[in-house]
Amino acid sequence: MDNNNNNQIQNANQNQNENEMKNLEKKVTKNLIKNYSNLLNGNSFKDFSIFVENKSNPFEIKVHKSILSSRSPFFNKFLREESLSISLNQFNKKEMESILSYIYYGNISFENQENLIQLLEISIYFKLNLLKEIIQKKISNSINYSNFFQFLFQNRNLKSNEIEMKCFELINQNFSQIQNNENLFNLTKEEIIKFIQFKQEKKEIFQFDFFQFLNNWIEKRNKRLKGKKYKHKMNEKKRLFHSFFSLFDKDSISKQDFDKLKQFQIFLPNSFLVDIQNKVIQDNQKEIEEKWKKEVEDKNKEIEDKWKKEVEKNQKEIENKDKENQQMKIEIEEKWKKEVEDLKSKFELMELKNNFPQFSDSEIIKDIEYVKKLQEWINDNDFFSKMKKGFSAKRDGFNSQNWHNAVDRKGKTLVIIKTKQNFIFGGFTQVGFNGNSGWIKDSSAFIFSLRNDKGDRIPAKFTYNGNGLAIYSHLNYGPVFGNNDFRLDSNLQPGWSNFGYSYNLPNGITYGTDEAKSYLAGSYKSWVVDELETYFI
Repeated sequence: MDNNNNNQIQNANQNQNENEMKNLEKKVTKNLIKNYSNLLNGNSFKDFSIFVENKSNPFEIKVHKSILSSRSPFFNKFLREESLSISLNQFNKKEMESILSYIYYGNISFENQENLIQLLEISIYFKLNLLKEIIQKKISNSINYSNFFQFLFQNRNLKSNEIEMKCFELINQNFSQIQNNENLFNLTKEEIIKFIQFKQEKKEIFQFDFFQFLNNWIEKRNKRLKGKKYKHKMNEKKRLFHSFFSLFDKDSISKQDFDKLKQFQIFLPNSFLVDIQNKVIQDNQKEIEEKWKKEVEDKNKEIEDKWKKEVEKNQKEIENKDKENQQMKIEIEEKWKKEVEDLKSKFELMELKNNFPQFSDSEIIKDIEYVKKLQEWINDNDFFSKMKKGFSAKRDGFNSQNWHNAVDRKGKTLVIIKTKQNFIFGGFTQVGFNGNSGWIKDSSAFIFSLRNDKGDRIPAKFTYNGNGLAIYSHLNYGPVFGNNDFRLDSNLQPGWSNFGYSYNLPNGITYGTDEAKSYLAGSYKSWVVDELETYFI
């Protein structure tokens, strides 16, 4: 907590120091501007004169050579000649003073919008490129519908591309409203060419009103050719038309406008007419092709839809028939399979009763393969052939006392359990159970699993590990193999299985894990006995 507080205090002090430094820097800059302002407005150390306005009686502005030469490339070159003055009568006093305030301390006023062009002219003259960009941007933002002609014409000497493009943009946006404006007819040939190129770059379509304007502009220009003969004027008109229309891209003129342009056909260049005529032919052909294509597509779609409906209808009938046939096939197969399984079960039961009569009335052992496994594991034909079912929980009652009354002191004993979850497992002891005798050693004891649907496990035998806890005999419990490897309580139904303490687990399974506890009966505690059968001689 203390470290966090210290860090917060340090950060706060650091922020405070940074703010103080910024304030000091601002103060230094402010003082510097003030000092240079005082230097410009005072009379100290001024060693150069700029004369402006009236040529016969110019206005003198005193300045410093060192500042002018350091800020303006123009003055840097001019002042190398040790001049004491310069006459700039084309500029007025107010604009020159604004430019000097920028040169001295980087500040310039734009209060009067009317002097922007002259400020731009001076900045270009003095080669103040950054100021030039600032003023161009300011002019560009000031151009609007009411003044764009004024700025366009004033820009002719300055040749600012940014100003020119902004004016062209406004002309383009408002052309339909200004097409008869006299100022539009005062555009030069070069400006019209640039405007055409401007629209071409924007990939805009030229409307017929623009071509009418071109015709009217040429007519007005030809009227100024006084003393010229009609033939000469027609040739001049044709020459101008050629110079303009050679710029047009064929895609920038619509088919409808091309038809209207035919009235100027005599003046238009042949190459332009051929290009546009080809474009019209191509457009017409394309239109016919698209129309034909659409009709073909519509007809194909109509035929395809009709065919698809017929196919779907037939397919549906076939599918319904197939479903009926498939369902009939499934029913026959299931019936046949059940009959085969029933027949197989009957034969197996017959074989079981004939060959192994000891299991003929078993509620658990109905698979002859299970019998063969038990015979193999017990490996005692005398016992196996003579043993009989001495106890059945369903027949004799789910009670540990009843079970002990039936099985105690019988020697070799086979215990088989079937759970409600359909697991079949059990155990075999050579010694057998004996009332309340407790733990009993039996080196030949084993437990087994006959049916285990988890992971498709096959029947398996699990040998005793010799820890002295083979079986446990007590009247309060049913069969207990190992230290709870599996056990049944007094009512023989709720069971426990902590497999692996006294009997060897399958490879890869560890004692105490969920897999070990659930191996025999599917779970540790929650399994319930459906039937318990015990066999002995």
